Amino acid sequence: MAQIQVQHQPPVTGPNGVAANAGGAPGQFVSTSLYVGDLDQNVTDSQLYDLFNQVGQVVSVRVCRDLSTRRSLGYGYVNYSNPQDAARALDVLNFTPLNNKSIRIMYSHRDPSIRKSGTGNIFIKNLDKAIDHKALHDTFSSFGNILSCKIATDGTGQSKGYGFVQFDSEEAAQSAIDKLNGMLINDKPVFVGHFLRKQERDGAWNKTKFNNVYVKNISESTTEDDLKKIFGEHGQITSVVVMRDGDGKSRCFGFVNFEDPDAAAKAVDNLNGKKFDEKEWYVGKAQKKYERELELKERFEQSMKEASDKFQGVNLYIKNLDDSISDEKLKELFSEYGTVSSCKVMRDPDGNSRGSGFVAFSTTEEASRALAEMNGKMVVSKPLYVALAQRKEERRARLQAQFSQMRPVAMAPSVAPRMPMYPPGAPGLGQQFLYGQAPPSIIPPQVIIYCNVFLIWLIFFINFDECQYFCFLIM
Repeated sequence: MAQIQVQHQPPVTGPNGVAANAGGAPGQFVSTSLYVGDLDQNVTDSQLYDLFNQVGQVVSVRVCRDLSTRRSLGYGYVNYSNPQDAARALDVLNFTPLNNKSIRIMYSHRDPSIRKSGTGNIFIKNLDKAIDHKALHDTFSSFGNILSCKIATDGTGQSKGYGFVQFDSEEAAQSAIDKLNGMLINDKPVFVGHFLRKQERDGAWNKTKFNNVYVKNISESTTEDDLKKIFGEHGQITSVVVMRDGDGKSRCFGFVNFEDPDAAAKAVDNLNGKKFDEKEWYVGKAQKKYERELELKERFEQSMKEASDKFQGVNLYIKNLDDSISDEKLKELFSEYGTVSSCKVMRDPDGNSRGSGFVAFSTTEEASRALAEMNGKMVVSKPLYVALAQRKEERRARLQAQFSQMRPVAMAPSVAPRMPMYPPGAPGLGQQFLYGQAPPSIIPPQVIIYCNVFLIWLIFFINFDECQYFCFLIM
């Protein structure tokens, strides 16, 4: 393999020096707004302003912070008054050290669909640990306009040996893959390929061909020669082994490796479930640890989904139960409204009631009648809360939708008077300028914090009960 040396080329510019297709999308808002990542925890708005104002007139800056603790989230935004200054700042200031930590700049895309679509996104692995964000950017910038570039790092900032680059076009990404995949960078051959989401990677693993076959539940008397004879009918075998303990006794499982993947698949189809020596064999693809974990995870998720679908519309969630209410008592309370198919009071590891539970009826009509009659009813001096049980995804989506409607836009922290936080005549909220949406109202910070804490507690509380209940259903 030949070692390559890729020289960094500046972005293509127009006749007036403005980067062509700035931001990868048309529009004044996108081309003048920059995202600044990898910020040191102590970087302030004033420091960002001082740095970026050297390149052009800054309209507003903001370091994003946690709403309750006010700690920096490690990224922020800078808005310029014209796209020329934004393009110049991206070219000049990208990877500039700020508080001894290099910052990472890219155009701010308000619409996340570009990023989430995965278009033009490539994955690079087997990178030398010495390669940082800037070196990765310089290597790939010659193939097209880069929207995002990042090296994955651990908690100490050390490279994990892989990274991501997203181009503004699929053609640029494919060109980088064709030219750099398998080539040497810092004397190490790197893999460059299209980025796959986790679901796509999981699906790819399941569809891969295999040569190695795993067989278990064989009798103790079964030898390698027996396996070779039985499996050899389906294709050429390269190796066979029966696993044994320290005393040489068979552990009743082994492996058969075929020369041809099609022969291995044929052996699995024909021999799995067959009986030999009155023992039913399991024959399947020999899996690595992560593949076994993936299969078990999929089975568990599928069983939970089936249990949820089975009880959809007939399963009620009850809370504010008195500690004296048992499973039998709960079933007795709801039995007058129909046939109760399952009933459970949720308890902690010590057996104490959590004050909540689930009741499932045989029909949706019975569940609806129980919901109408029992919600708010006093039981042992406590009013019950009764509602249809929801899956975690449905409940989370509903809570997030409600929270987004009530959440106000946080006001930007104050900075030095010499720095304008928003253009003259605009509303006095930096957030509105950055994201282009007006705040519905100004709510005191204390109220915002209480709302956040309450919703987080609510999501956790309900999720914990639901997880336990689904486990109860599928046992």
